[in-house]
Amino acid sequence: MSAGYAAPRSDGLAIASLIVGILSLVCTLGCLGIVLGPAAAIMGFVSRQRIATSGGALGGGTLALIGLVLGIVGFVASVGWFFLILSGAITSFTTSTPSP
Repeated sequence: MSAGYAAPRSDGLAIASLIVGILSLVCTLGCLGIVLGPAAAIMGFVSRQRIATSGGALGGGTLALIGLVLGIVGFVASVGWFFLILSGAITSFTTSTPSP
């Protein structure tokens, strides 16, 4: 029977980045991705740095990367949705119907 090495534990910040990144996509329609997206991206970036400097003691680099990407996508989608709603509101105010 041979003893194996334990897998490195995942960085908690990487897991948090993934969760907040998923939430930023889910909450795009409520424009919460504008806040959640950058938070996920920053947490993912910081987590990747921590994992790289841990010397193999921490894992979860893929989780951090996915959280970072989802955060950016959630932010861009929320900003796009915001401007789409804003342009629709402006169009509805400027388009007037003729009164009889």
